[in-house]
Parts: sequence; structure tokens; C-alpha cells
Amino acid sequence: MANVFGILTAIILALAAFVAFKNKAEYTTRIEQTQTQKSLLVDNQGKLKAKEEVLAALPAEIAGVDAEVDKLSTAEATQKKANDGFTAQVTEKTTKIAANKEKLDDIRAKTEKSGNINELAAKLRATSAELVDLAASIDGASGKLANLTAQNSATDTQVNATKDKFENFTSGQSLPALNTQIRSIYPSWGFVTLAAGNNAGVVANSTLSVVRNGESIAKLLVTAVESSSASASIVPDSLNSDVTLMVGDHVIPAPKAAKPSSN
Repeated sequence: MANVFGILTAIILALAAFVAFKNKAEYTTRIEQTQTQKSLLVDNQGKLKAKEEVLAALPAEIAGVDAEVDKLSTAEATQKKANDGFTAQVTEKTTKIAANKEKLDDIRAKTEKSGNINELAAKLRATSAELVDLAASIDGASGKLANLTAQNSATDTQVNATKDKFENFTSGQSLPALNTQIRSIYPSWGFVTLAAGNNAGVVANSTLSVVRNGESIAKLLVTAVESSSASASIVPDSLNSDVTLMVGDHVIPAPKAAKPSSN
């Protein structure tokens, strides 16, 4: 009986060992398969990440391609426009060439009746040279005439200016273009000095107006004139009691009194 139990025990242990061996082999196989799947997963994850990066970069690449397409389309339109312009120019030039050829043929037909074309060309060149010389002579004469006219105008201007200045001096009027100012004031003596003299058109014994804010506030009578300064008396009753002359007040010629009527 003990032998039977021993045999059964041995058989059970052998079966258990066999099952354990089979389980270990299966476990080892499953571990290897798991490791393989993990490796595949890692590899696939890497590939997926690379694909995602490529996919993320695609919009930028597409935008770049679109921009390049737009650029090329614009360049194509510009080139087409330029080509159309060139075509129009070629057509125009071709039409002009045909018209000129027709004119040339007509001229040749006419010149055949007029004589030797070489002789006519020589005469034409000679006539053209004479016309050029004549035009040069006319231009020279025109230039001289223009210079003389300009000199005459300048002389007339100087004469008129001198005449006006002489008339102002003789009539006791300062030049109309005079525009100076009071340099100093001597109220106790009733006169002022001016910052301009006869070089600027101040004339002795002429009457001047002191202007402030566009209005005449006093009259001056020039008593002495030098090249760059003058003295003038303040005309009595021309200065209001509430007005005081100041250095820097503008001084211009007084309006010329109207001549009395001969009647």
C-alpha cells in the first residue's frame, strides 16, 4: 500500500513538475511576446511622432507653396502683359515698316521720272547744308537781337529808375520804395534819427510817415541826410498827445499831396 502511495505521489510530483515546466515555458514565451510588443509599440510611437511632426509642418509648407504659386501667378500675369505690349509694338512697327516701304516705293517711282537719284541726292544734301548754314545765321542774328533787346530793356529800366529818383529828389519826395525805421529819438529837441539815408532814397525836406500797426501816427520832415542815416523833425500837431514815438517804428514816404487844380 505504501508503494502505491509512493508511486501516486511520484506521478503527481512528475505531473506537477511537467505542468510547472509547461507554465514556465508559456510564461517565458508570453514575456518574450510582451517585450516584442513593447518594442513594436515604442517603434510605432516613434514613427507616429515623426508622422505627426511631418503633419504639423505640412500647413507651413502648404502656405509656402501657395505663396510661391501666387508669386509665380503674378509673375506670369506681368510677363503676359509685357508680352502683349511687345506684340502690340511689333504689330505697330510692322505696320510702320510697311507704310514706309510703300512711301519709299512711291518716292522711287517719282524720282525715276525726275532724273538720276544720285544727282538729286547730291543737290538735296547741298540744299540741306545751305539751310543749316542759313538757320545758324538766323540763330546768331536772333541771339544778337535778343541780347540787344535785353540790353535796351535794362537801359530803359535804369533810365526810368534814375528818372524817377531824379524826379523825387527835385520834387522833394523820398523814394516810394523807402522803408526804414527810427534809430533814436530826442523828444526834448523834437527830432529823430533814421536808420537809412540817401543811399536808401531819403530826400532832404521830404515828408515821411511814422507807421505803427498799419496806421500813420506821426509825420516827419527830413532836415539832414547822410549816406546811411538821416535826421528828421517831428511835424507839430501830427503826433497825438496819447501817442509816444518808439525806437523801431517803421518810417515810409508820406503820400504825395495832390496838385491844386489850375481852375
